[in-house]
Amino acid sequence: MKKFLIVGLGNIGDKYKNTRHNIGFKILEALAENEKTPFETKKLGDLSRFRYKGRTFILLKPNTFMNLSGKAVKYWQQLEKIPIENILIITDDLNLPFGSLRLKTKGSAGGHNGLSNINEHLQTPNYSRLRFGVGAEFKTGSQVDYVLGNWNQEEEDKLSERIDKSTKAIKSFALAGIANTMSEFNGK
Repeated sequence: MKKFLIVGLGNIGDKYKNTRHNIGFKILEALAENEKTPFETKKLGDLSRFRYKGRTFILLKPNTFMNLSGKAVKYWQQLEKIPIENILIITDDLNLPFGSLRLKTKGSAGGHNGLSNINEHLQTPNYSRLRFGVGAEFKTGSQVDYVLGNWNQEEEDKLSERIDKSTKAIKSFALAGIANTMSEFNGK
């Protein structure tokens, strides 16, 4: 049985629940709901798992806050003995238009502190990531307020369809591989 660690980045607490920065949590919550598998609070995060077509999906929402996510990723990777190529990190991306998806097999953190911390703990930037575009509709100097802000009404109206597309990309990652998933979902 192949295992996959799917990590959604976000911040814990009600004040962050519907913010752009928490899209990783939101996508995993939708996937867990679709699979009717609840999250349980475990060491360094909330965990949910399910099996699908011969694969085990381990969904992790780190409770370390976004910028310290690497500790939780490393802990669960080691505990579950998951190879680096079976890890997928889901995060927000200011450089992509709202709702646009981009999967990559590696890359820089691109100024994202959560990814920087994961790179540090895994000692490599060579893991797959699913970046969810949140756009960059903010004035100079207000980036933090923007990513920690709630979705506007137009975004909210389109969010569930984009989240659904993201959950399909996660399953494809485990079933069809990263290259096929990139071809099917990037920019869509």
